[in-house]
Parts: sequence; structure tokens; C-alpha cells
Amino acid sequence: MTVGGQKMSKMTISELAKQTNVNITTIRYYEKRGLIAPTLRTDSGYRVFSEESIIDIAMIKYAQSLGFTLEEIKKILRIFTTKEHFPTEDMHQQAITKLEEINKQLITLNNLKSLLENVVHFADSQLPLPKEMCPLMQSLAERRDNYGETN
Repeated sequence: MTVGGQKMSKMTISELAKQTNVNITTIRYYEKRGLIAPTLRTDSGYRVFSEESIIDIAMIKYAQSLGFTLEEIKKILRIFTTKEHFPTEDMHQQAITKLEEINKQLITLNNLKSLLENVVHFADSQLPLPKEMCPLMQSLAERRDNYGETN
């Protein structure tokens, strides 16, 4: 591939998409959000990406699988790629914030799990349930009623 008249070992966006199993639109979005390094362009205007982009996208996908948002990932990547000192205070605060968020999600998920377990425990002979007997529907109705009272 020729960039600025020089031969380079770079890949096109479609090659990067194939290598990372990520949609081209997603790669453009990551680039726009500043998650992957800005690309060069060939003399004919095509984007070119380095091998490092494969690693960056793999890190982004892994961090997403752990539950990090793209904004959080951007901060993590910035810290990871810094050549200076490792900003432990920033990472510590980010870890505290993320842990609090996860604990809130666990409470919500445990409540949902409990509701669904109550629904599943009804015998097949009792199905279909009237809405009034369904624990999930009862919980939703309570929330709706309580919401109406607080507003």
C-alpha cells in the first residue's frame, strides 16, 4: 500500500474489520470517538490502519465484555498508552466508581432473578396465570402505582 508516496504495511478499513470481526461502521465510530488512533489516508483517499489498531480493538471489545462503557474505555486506553508515570490515583478512583456501579447492578439483577424465580415456580397446571397472580406483573403494577403517588 502506498501512503504519501511511501510503501507501508498498513491495512484498509475492510481488512481491519475482517481481522477484528468488527463492523466497518463500528471502526469508524471508534475512530470518531477517539478510541483508536486517527488513520492516515492513501493517495487515493482510503483510510489505512496499523497493526496496532487490531490490538486496540481487541482491548476495546474485551473491556466492553467486562462492562466498561466506551467513555471509560477511552480513559483506560489513555492511561494504558501513556509513556509517563502510571496514574494510580485515577485508576483507583475509576475502580471505586465502577465497583459501586456493579454493586447497584447486582442488587437490581438479584431482585429480577428473585422475581423470575417466583414466576418459574408456578406449576404448568397453573398456567396461564392471570396478570394479578404473576409476581412480575404485580411488581410492575406496584412500581407504577408508587410512581404515580410520588409525582
